[in-house]
Amino acid sequence: MMRCIAIDDEKLVLELLEDNIRQVPFLELVKSCRNVMEAAAVLQQEKIDLIFLDIQMPRLDGLSFLRSLPHPPMTILVTAYEQYALEAFNLNAVDYLLKPVSFERFLQACNKAYERHRLQQAAAPAAGEKPGHFFVNVEYTLVKIVVDDIRYIEGLKDYIKIHLTGNRKPVITRMSLKAMEEKLPPGSFIRVHKSYIVAADKITTIKRDLVYIGDTELPLSESYKAALDKLTGR
Repeated sequence: MMRCIAIDDEKLVLELLEDNIRQVPFLELVKSCRNVMEAAAVLQQEKIDLIFLDIQMPRLDGLSFLRSLPHPPMTILVTAYEQYALEAFNLNAVDYLLKPVSFERFLQACNKAYERHRLQQAAAPAAGEKPGHFFVNVEYTLVKIVVDDIRYIEGLKDYIKIHLTGNRKPVITRMSLKAMEEKLPPGSFIRVHKSYIVAADKITTIKRDLVYIGDTELPLSESYKAALDKLTGR
């Protein structure tokens, strides 16, 4: 079961969304909201897996609201405007529905969200268990990341690059470095710079202000040296 909220400032549209949600057996409607401020309060109090979100709304539009959330739930955009599809794609929206939405198209989007939710649940480790892998969103696709394959992670504003053993190209996903840090098993990874997290067992050399993973040279900030010294026993 996925817990969801619907956000739209038009009463009739919101009522149609509510009716559609109630017809989908794996959805539980927690709350209907007429604006994003009301929705923000719900997100602070409830565990929400999925948002149905309009874009053009008073005070704060749906995309700005989505960008403001540090860890947004899965989101399906429901809008009358085609021109925001690319930005929705960049924000990792599950789907982009144009009003008026047929129930068949609505159900298709819900099934896509359910499949993503199912994979995320399967990837979540049990309490106290070291995660062996997790999934990240890459261009509307869930990509499996094996923890032991991670060499280092590079932060680039709203995106990160996950550099993996055996992969010439990094996996690029929209996520903050802090959010990624929370997915990693503690003690196995270390922050060496505001823009870099490295796998402790992949470090080959530490030299002054540099950390090496094989031939790869990464900067080491003064503020992170103490934690690295503790980890390596220096």
